[in-house]
Amino acid sequence: MRHLEILSGGWQFTKPGCETIEVTVPHTWNAKDGTDGGNDYFRGRCRYERTLKRPRLAPGEEVWLEFAGVAQSCTVCLNGQKVTEHRGGYSTFRCNITGFLKEGDNTLTVEADNGKNREVYPQKADFTFYGGIYRPMRQIIVPAAHFALGYWGSCGVKVTPTVEGKTARVQAEAWVEGPAQEVTFTIGQESKTAPVEDGKACAVFTLEQVHLWNGVADPYLYTCTAKLPGDEVTVRFGCRTIGFDPERGFLLNGTPYRLCGAARHQDRQGLGNALTEKEHAEDIALLLEMGANTVRLAHYQQDQYVYDLCDEKGLIVWAEIPYITEHMPTARENSLSQMRELVVQNYNHPSIVCWGLSNEITATGGVTEDLVENHHRLNDLCHRLDPTRPTTMAHAFMLDPDDPFVMLSDIRSYNLYYGWYVGDWDQNDRWFDEFHRNHPDAVIGLSEYGADANPAYQAEHPEKGDWTEGYQALYHEHMLKMWSERPYIWAMHCWNMFDFGADGRDEGGKPGQNQKGLVTFDRKTKKDAFYIYKAYLSKEPFVHLCGRRYTDRTGDSTEIRVYSNQPRVTLLVDGKEAGTRSGEHVFVFTVPLTGTHRIEAVAGDLRDSMTIRRVDKPNPAYCKPGRQVINWFDREDEIVREGYFSIKNSVAEIKASPEAQRVFEELVAPLKEKAAAAYGDVAKNIQLPESVVRAMEQMSVEATLKQLGGLVTPELVHKLNAALNQIPKD
Repeated sequence: MRHLEILSGGWQFTKPGCETIEVTVPHTWNAKDGTDGGNDYFRGRCRYERTLKRPRLAPGEEVWLEFAGVAQSCTVCLNGQKVTEHRGGYSTFRCNITGFLKEGDNTLTVEADNGKNREVYPQKADFTFYGGIYRPMRQIIVPAAHFALGYWGSCGVKVTPTVEGKTARVQAEAWVEGPAQEVTFTIGQESKTAPVEDGKACAVFTLEQVHLWNGVADPYLYTCTAKLPGDEVTVRFGCRTIGFDPERGFLLNGTPYRLCGAARHQDRQGLGNALTEKEHAEDIALLLEMGANTVRLAHYQQDQYVYDLCDEKGLIVWAEIPYITEHMPTARENSLSQMRELVVQNYNHPSIVCWGLSNEITATGGVTEDLVENHHRLNDLCHRLDPTRPTTMAHAFMLDPDDPFVMLSDIRSYNLYYGWYVGDWDQNDRWFDEFHRNHPDAVIGLSEYGADANPAYQAEHPEKGDWTEGYQALYHEHMLKMWSERPYIWAMHCWNMFDFGADGRDEGGKPGQNQKGLVTFDRKTKKDAFYIYKAYLSKEPFVHLCGRRYTDRTGDSTEIRVYSNQPRVTLLVDGKEAGTRSGEHVFVFTVPLTGTHRIEAVAGDLRDSMTIRRVDKPNPAYCKPGRQVINWFDREDEIVREGYFSIKNSVAEIKASPEAQRVFEELVAPLKEKAAAAYGDVAKNIQLPESVVRAMEQMSVEATLKQLGGLVTPELVHKLNAALNQIPKD
């Protein structure tokens, strides 16, 4: 029978210029330097080495090595001889080492490489490309006739259910290596034996009164077992139908099923991407606690255990490859091989409903002929490998919605950041209304949107660009309301469920992190925005007081915001009732501030409490460095001069006047490069289309400058406004 052994210990790890140390796999060499900022984490080739004893083998038995993930490329050698190499850091691959083994001790060497090149994706993106053998590794011993271990990293068994009414036709296929004559398949109480022809066996089952896999409400799974003499593989599958409608959105088993959740990166503070099943399970549990019914597993193939959990829990999955940000003409074969591995290895998961071809791939180079051709090949490959699921793309908000490239995949989504990077949050509403009006037959979704928040930063009046927990919560309040009013949006995936490593970033008080997560990088703090999703999505009764980290408050009164999925909330201040509100999701109260107060929110038997206190001066720890000066003028009449331009005018109005435009660009242009640098390498290369620029230019000069934070000094604002005050509008 098949024998498995996990090879976790005994590895000697060597990084160039460093002493050799002993490590345990999973392991990454970028757990620290990949998330400390500066964009200087080590990218290159490192060596893992360990002793491998030759096992006792029966005649015909083979020894294989299975790697669940080595980033980003690797070469495997045994006793100095190259066994195989693999390009792509997120998929499973195997190699047969039987012919390389000698009696006694053998030296296994794995050289992993996350260095820069132009042949392997990803090479440019807003996340850290960790290096290492960061997922489990196993030795597998199989008999001469066994289920295929060399078929693109798959388990060798493929199950395709087709549901019609209350019946499901289930086709089971198995790929075999070695002298096998027949395969026995079993589903439930029924077994069928099929001959092996050209290395493959196939059997068809009929399931009457089929039990459907029905999302989080009822994620029912069947089991299919394939047997050979001496080898056996068991896979799980689900019977369900999926559909995508331009008006009704996503359909599960023929019924509209509104999808709302988040995207998930696989790393964690202190661990990098070298996670165990424990951390993966915690992440899925947090998604479910929030009430999510979908997850975008971005921007690459994730651990098989994660897909298994999504099957078990009923989470709808968007699966994709790391074809992201920058198209590389020299990497076509790599994009195709990574897509083939993604589809073949994950075909049996009922949770997966689409294959993502790319993410923001036009961001830095626009739409080119080679890029379009590459996507056609990826699209065709997906349809050949899996005709049961559609393809999709996550388009950068800079891509013109009328560009033909938008419609290349079967369905599509956009990454929109109005209300954070550009414009105001209600521009998301207008964007979707316009797209749906202009393309009524196109299925459209929202694949990314978000606002960064450091939970240490707090404000009584949060605003865009301040990195406060409060602004992030208000932003997501708006986005959930926008989504709830537009049933045609097939799915909405918040960016991101968790803060994640992005070593090129240096912003918001935490260098090396993207802080758009609803939960912090260490998973210890659920930001207030987490709970507005819970209010909209979860059936678990709860009440949550926002602003519990905003203890020190100035002024005579303060706003208290409560999130809940209950219809009525009562607020208690120092044990006395301060008011009751009825409504949905968001409940707002104003409370007088006189000293230290205990605040309690009550909804039936549910309670949440916190303490706030009145202080004379704002707590400096609550403010992102550089955001201390927001109001550059004491009075409105210091800014506006009747009949003349000022910073209160929109950028578009300023640009309509040649003289005002010259003054504006002369004083503000030097800030643009500095602003882009704070967002890492990707931002430096982004080219905004005219439509996005027009939307941004509707903002006032004042609002635009505030978004630049500490880069803007009071002196510059006063100088700019004074100069504009000298230019008549007519």
